[in-house]
Amino acid sequence: MEETSGERNTKFICRQKNNNFRGRKGGFDSSSLPANRAIEGRIRFLKKKIAEESIGLSLVKRKTMLQVNHDYLSIGRQCELLGLSRSTYYYQPCGESSENLAVMKAIDMLYTKYPFYGARRMVVNLPIEYQPINVKKVRRLMKLMGIEAIYPKPNLSKPDSQHKIFPYLLRGKKIEKVNQVWSTDITYIPMSNGFFYLCAIVDWYSRYILSWEISNTLTTEFCVKALKTALKSSGKPEIFNTDQGSQFTSNDFIEVLIGQEILISMDGKGRALDNIFVERFWRTIKYEYIYLHEFKDGKELVDGLLKFIQFYNFERKHQSLLYLTPNEVFNERLPITKNSTKLNKM
Repeated sequence: MEETSGERNTKFICRQKNNNFRGRKGGFDSSSLPANRAIEGRIRFLKKKIAEESIGLSLVKRKTMLQVNHDYLSIGRQCELLGLSRSTYYYQPCGESSENLAVMKAIDMLYTKYPFYGARRMVVNLPIEYQPINVKKVRRLMKLMGIEAIYPKPNLSKPDSQHKIFPYLLRGKKIEKVNQVWSTDITYIPMSNGFFYLCAIVDWYSRYILSWEISNTLTTEFCVKALKTALKSSGKPEIFNTDQGSQFTSNDFIEVLIGQEILISMDGKGRALDNIFVERFWRTIKYEYIYLHEFKDGKELVDGLLKFIQFYNFERKHQSLLYLTPNEVFNERLPITKNSTKLNKM
């Protein structure tokens, strides 16, 4: 059949509309979709980055700001303003299996005894009941526990550009009095059905535990809380020493020290002896208490730590203090008969 002139004109107009639509933004030109998606993904990432930097808050802090029953803003809008995806709000992390928790406890016991063990040496030294085990799994669990082998590394990793690193001030320095140097660190605490992290602040001269806090996540908040508690109850030190962990190089932590005009000292990465007195306390509390008990929950752990740290400060006599207790040296100011404790050159 022969087309009429009207039919030909109609087909021409439809083809033109389809071509024009493909040329517009959002048209069905399939060749442009991957590029558009990549650009949109990049834009979403930059929005989140800008929100995070402009707000100046960590992911954990921003999540706590969300209000389920806000009068005006939906969860989606709140997430957008805080630079969060909605999936971040709804995500619930899965806990580790009982098998992994048992492996983590075994790793912690090995690490406490041999802090220079990395993932590969952990694999070959774990008890036979945990064999065979993959080195990737051990490495992941060690990262979750916040531990790594302690030894000097030839190629040191670069710190976060947003966090300032301070020099180590204590090499060869005589420690002659209380409140001259305080120090802090974090350690992993195994539980029956999970784990916690313990942060403690120690006076170097007396070995007195000034304050401590626990948390089930490696955030900055519980470290800052321990620091503020120590400053409120015990005055302030001349020097405060930490490692280069992100919790201690964070602005929230550093600003507290700077506000009190306290000199800040930081360990070299992989330096086992730069924070020796806190490391000794970790070994003491784990061998004399943690590994001898099974804690069911956080309350049970807190009650146990309260009792042990009370014992450690007020009753446990230290050979390094010529058999005085930390409390006798820190609070009662009883003199140690030797002139001072001097750090060996490292």
